[in-house]
Amino acid sequence: MAVSISNMLIAFPKSESTFFFGSNSNHLRFQTTQPLTLTTKKLTTKCTTTQSNTITQLQSQPTKQSSKLTELPIEKAWRKIHGEDDWVGLLDPMDPIMRSELIRYGEMSQACYDAFDFDPYSKYCGSCKHPHLEFFPSLDLPHIGYDVTRYLYATANVNVPDFFKKSRWPDKYWSEHANWMGYIAVSNDETTKQIGRRDIVIAWRGTVTHVEWVANLQNFLKPIYQDIPCPDNDVRVEAGFLDMYTDRQTKDGYCKYSSREQVLGEVRRLLAKFPNEEVSITLTGHSLGSAMATLSAFDIAETRLNVRENGEKIHVSVFSFSGPRVGNVKFKGRLEKHLGVKILRVHNKHDMVPKSPGFLINEKSPAWLLKFAEDIDIPWCYTHVGVELELDHKISPFLNPNADAACAHNLEAHLHILDG
Repeated sequence: MAVSISNMLIAFPKSESTFFFGSNSNHLRFQTTQPLTLTTKKLTTKCTTTQSNTITQLQSQPTKQSSKLTELPIEKAWRKIHGEDDWVGLLDPMDPIMRSELIRYGEMSQACYDAFDFDPYSKYCGSCKHPHLEFFPSLDLPHIGYDVTRYLYATANVNVPDFFKKSRWPDKYWSEHANWMGYIAVSNDETTKQIGRRDIVIAWRGTVTHVEWVANLQNFLKPIYQDIPCPDNDVRVEAGFLDMYTDRQTKDGYCKYSSREQVLGEVRRLLAKFPNEEVSITLTGHSLGSAMATLSAFDIAETRLNVRENGEKIHVSVFSFSGPRVGNVKFKGRLEKHLGVKILRVHNKHDMVPKSPGFLINEKSPAWLLKFAEDIDIPWCYTHVGVELELDHKISPFLNPNADAACAHNLEAHLHILDG
């Protein structure tokens, strides 16, 4: 099944709820949140410690909830929001402050779609529509409280189908090889004071109009040490994701440096700019952007960019929305146990993208099968990472339960469910 929508920022019409959103939904932005009463069901698997929470009931008249986080000093509360305790007690039921933070980072991910120029007849197709100094105000998001410091670009020569966009007027390219991939932002002074630390956010653009791209991946696990220094040669990730993150085109000013070099360089600069402040590094992305967020979080921690000269370790966390699997079991172990990166993986249970790659052998397979697949070096054995928060749009009073696969994958739908 293919969904072809030209020059649109979302995967469904903007008209009133005849397609995906219910007739009583007029939600455009997620600036405020209503307390949400949730009933959850824990899912168990035989081969992973991933925690899963399935929302099984959304009440149209939510009742007020108190937050456990308000009882903590702000410097402790933010660490729990970012997974210091693997989000124990915050997802079941959903803590209202936790929900607000999830939506805030979801908005920052959605901004990548809203700012991207999808128009094939524009000479700037594939770029960002707004200058970085005006990024959030241009998207009517001044309340975010962050300033964009750098845009991220990648070479469009990497073979990831239905992702890169180019103008149909080759003589008017803004760039022959590059596509805009997202941005790096840092909390301003006012927001920093409110949230208890200086927060560096890396937001990656994903895919919005197609879900078939994930089925057309190379589906080949590549040793990560070939592109990112790693002492374990058995740590592997999907080759297409790694190529997108590390490839560069030296003849193009926008991707003269790889996405990896752009991320590491800017994070290093920002850490040097705030040497005496408590800092967090937060990554977010939807769909393919989720994979890029996970990969770059691994890179930041593996290269010890998050460790200051005095030995202080900066907290690195990922808020992932509807992302595919990225690597093998060794990648999961290295990321979670050795590097201590915290990942909250939010997805719709009816979405096909999180089920790929690794449709046959994955974290839900028996432990013996996973070990056997690793031992004989099967190149398509993948596993999810982090803590899982599973949503269900079919139960939401605001969303069409019969929506197609592209809509089940849509980021705004995820934020609607979280917002209640």
